[in-house]
Amino acid sequence: MTSYRLHYFPESGNSYKLALMLTLCGQTFEPIWTDFGGGVTRTPEWRDKVNPMGEIPVLEDGTQRLTQTAPILLRLAERYGRFGAESEAERFEILRWLFWDNHKLTGYMATYRYMRAFTPSPDPAVLAYFRRRLDDFLGILDHHLGSRPFVIGAHPTIADFSLMAYLSFPKNETGYDLPVSHPAVAAWLARLETLPGWKAPYDLLPGKRLRCYS
Repeated sequence: MTSYRLHYFPESGNSYKLALMLTLCGQTFEPIWTDFGGGVTRTPEWRDKVNPMGEIPVLEDGTQRLTQTAPILLRLAERYGRFGAESEAERFEILRWLFWDNHKLTGYMATYRYMRAFTPSPDPAVLAYFRRRLDDFLGILDHHLGSRPFVIGAHPTIADFSLMAYLSFPKNETGYDLPVSHPAVAAWLARLETLPGWKAPYDLLPGKRLRCYS
């Protein structure tokens, strides 16, 4: 059996993507809490020993140390034959949404949420800018999900897990009441929560939490 170790911090939506995927595939992992708030990922020592890109999460897969969430999700889907593509067209759609999520939704939500909830005095103008972009991205996703149960169609895939991660944290952190603002997104998140083995972020990612100001 493959031995996994996940370097993470609890507020990391990207860490949640991997923890959830492993869990839904029936796999266990050793959680390695990382002092992101204390700046450990910016130290030369951590980057030399764990991840030269200076990012969380890092998944140790046996003797390999893997980084960048999207390719890890693709690797796990192929390995376990779950939540991947069932055709060439689906593979294209999964990649299309993974790239869009990384550049748009996750990229902006991760920064907005961190500034809004975990910094003591965020700049209102910066928050307003991020909020406008997120309103646009969430509107795109809400419209897309209004006509299908999951992102690429009838069954859940790693594209869903990528897009849903940062939207699964409490609304006092994200600043969004999704059932009110984006009902199709909220209904999609509720469908994902019915998957056997699903767990919320802080249930999968234990350990010391960042101070929340929101």
